[in-house]
Amino acid sequence: MRRLRSIAALCLPLGLGLGLAGCGLTRPPATVEAPFPAQWHAPLPHGGSLASLADWWRQLDDPLLVELIAAAEAASPNLASAAARVAEARSTRVQAGAALLPNLDGTASASRGVSGSSFGSGGTASSSSSSTAAIAPLTTLQAGLQSKWEIDLFGRLRADRDSAEQKFNSATAKWHDARVAVAAETANAYFAERACQQQLRVAESDAKSRSETARLTDLSARAGFTAPADAALARASASDASGRLTQQRAQCAVQRKALVALSGIDETTLEQKLAASPAQRTLPAVGSIASVPAQAISQRPDVYAAELGVASASADVGSAEAERYPKLSISGSIGRMQIRTSGFRESLDTWTIGPVSLTVPLLDGGARAANSDAAKARYTEAVSLYRANVRQAVREVEEALVNLDATDARAADADSAVKNYQASFDATQARYQSGLASLFELEDSRRTLFAAQTSRVSLQRERTEAWVALYRSMGGGWARPESPSMTSNPAAKVATSP
Repeated sequence: MRRLRSIAALCLPLGLGLGLAGCGLTRPPATVEAPFPAQWHAPLPHGGSLASLADWWRQLDDPLLVELIAAAEAASPNLASAAARVAEARSTRVQAGAALLPNLDGTASASRGVSGSSFGSGGTASSSSSSTAAIAPLTTLQAGLQSKWEIDLFGRLRADRDSAEQKFNSATAKWHDARVAVAAETANAYFAERACQQQLRVAESDAKSRSETARLTDLSARAGFTAPADAALARASASDASGRLTQQRAQCAVQRKALVALSGIDETTLEQKLAASPAQRTLPAVGSIASVPAQAISQRPDVYAAELGVASASADVGSAEAERYPKLSISGSIGRMQIRTSGFRESLDTWTIGPVSLTVPLLDGGARAANSDAAKARYTEAVSLYRANVRQAVREVEEALVNLDATDARAADADSAVKNYQASFDATQARYQSGLASLFELEDSRRTLFAAQTSRVSLQRERTEAWVALYRSMGGGWARPESPSMTSNPAAKVATSP
């Protein structure tokens, strides 16, 4: 009966702790309103429902681009770092969840020694010279289980678990954001390589044309039909074109090395792949974009990560507040001990409940209050960053839409300009060869044609940049975990892809 009373007395604080465990402290809101506009203020392709961007790159029907993006993802240090942060956050989440449960440790020990006593002939203790010693080996074996459990009175451990969960989800979203960024960077480098080669062909054609004009003019000057000044002008024009051609070749070589560094593919192999692949294809029409910005922006992994940052900061505030209140923990153990000596063997079973310890913070110089204030400040910062992230996301989408629409509208004018300047140059060249036009008129017409051709290449490059920027700003086909996925399972992909 006395033992039962003792057990009841020890379990009373435990029952009280379990009752108070539901009394968690109030946290700041885990979700906040974001400044989503009611509608887009930019031209919308087709103005329809949310488009899937998962097969964005395959729309070009360019297997080399898809291959380069896959190679860049495998070689990217940023993606590897993001994957490592996901693994770290996953471990932290497991640790935070385990803190809510009792821990259990097994113990085992063994010792061996001797025990002995000295007695006189009459059975009483005497001096060492007249005593006989009885010494026997003593073996002690002990095994048991020990457990300790902190009762989550005010929700501190639950807040830590929730914070770790949100940080893990945020790290996963950031991995996807890094993957989208790598794909966009690689695509831009690939399109820049194609545009550079296209500009190189323009420069080669221009240099060839000027060189031929210089040769013919020089022959005419030697025959006395052309002034030496015109011959000098033609030679200067050819030298100028040759210099631009050399510069353009250097730019293309530098651009190719950037693509090599991104993809991790050997430069010789990459050159062979580029040579075997057709020239840059026409960009496909952009699919429908969500008419409601909130739907489109919510599919961006960086926005989702910032949103989770608010939830994590909210849980951290709850944990910091709970640190200011008492903590209750209980421990216990069970075990068996066996003693062996001189043919004697005895086994003992032991168990304990306790101690039940209650820790009450009394004086800490304001450290816990300061930690709580710091957590609240971090929460305010997380809210501000989330809202700023949403505003930036809206801006990036609308800028991409405006640039894409503008470059599309300018494309027809650029093509028309090149076509007509080419016709004008051909006519001027024919007149020059027949002696009806001056070299100055020919060179002026050539410069105008070269400028128009260069502008068209630049415009095509701008259009690809806007096309890639739209992919990047729309989230790259990523979908929130709670919504129907546009791609494969993100969690599984993080676990297997890096």
